[in-house]
Amino acid sequence: MGESRTELLAWLNDLLQTRYTKIEQAGTGAVYCQIFDSIYGDVPVSKVKFEAKLEYEYLGNYKILQNVFKKHKVDKIVPVDRLTKCKLQDNLEFMQWVKRFWDQNFPGGDYDAVGRRKGLGGAPVSSVPSGTTRSSTTGAGTSSGRVSSAGKKATKTPTSRSVSRGGGGGRASVLDNHSASMIIDLNKQIAELKLTVDGLEKERDFYFGKLREIEIDVQENLEAVELNCQETDRNLEDHEAFPILQSVQTILYSTEEGFEVPPEEEEKALEYDDETF
Repeated sequence: MGESRTELLAWLNDLLQTRYTKIEQAGTGAVYCQIFDSIYGDVPVSKVKFEAKLEYEYLGNYKILQNVFKKHKVDKIVPVDRLTKCKLQDNLEFMQWVKRFWDQNFPGGDYDAVGRRKGLGGAPVSSVPSGTTRSSTTGAGTSSGRVSSAGKKATKTPTSRSVSRGGGGGRASVLDNHSASMIIDLNKQIAELKLTVDGLEKERDFYFGKLREIEIDVQENLEAVELNCQETDRNLEDHEAFPILQSVQTILYSTEEGFEVPPEEEEKALEYDDETF
């Protein structure tokens, strides 16, 4: 079983010194190029668009990746059309394969990822932190503008009104401080929830992998039992292993009351209709 997305992100950010938060952000192709540069050291990293925003720039990155595969005889088809859509499932599967290939072929030693890309591409172009910073800055500028306007009006009014306005400003300041405190608390809660979700996803992937291994093992043993019964002209139900294997398979495929397995086409639609970054 391949690594979970949490494990892959940790490995990716550690290897390339990046700040990626979602596997689907690798859909631009830039990080795939640099991962293979860490293996072979001859990828033209200067031509990779680490801050790509448009699809044609993504395609340019994948062209570089395909040339690397051709040069080093890497026997793997790159599903460019699917990866460039920046969907989770496609990029997760491809990244799992990339990680396995890297584990087998990385020569070891230090890799200067930041130096190779000349300081570019530390975080995805559409990353949330940069958007948050811009929003916060704009908010601060608007707030500052309101205070400046209030100050100008206060200079043109009698003293009694200035005192009254000053009292209102004090209340506004208290409210601003209270709002800031609430925002800090909410951000802490969000961070804790993200950690919890990451942990649950990792645990889910672990147990799903175990169940999948059991399912495959049971299926293979059932096929072996059927083959054995055919060769020995024996009734399948009379084989000593058949009831046990059938019982395990029944448990694996049992569902709770009210649960319906979605049709295969709907499953694929849900699988590939994941969030984009």
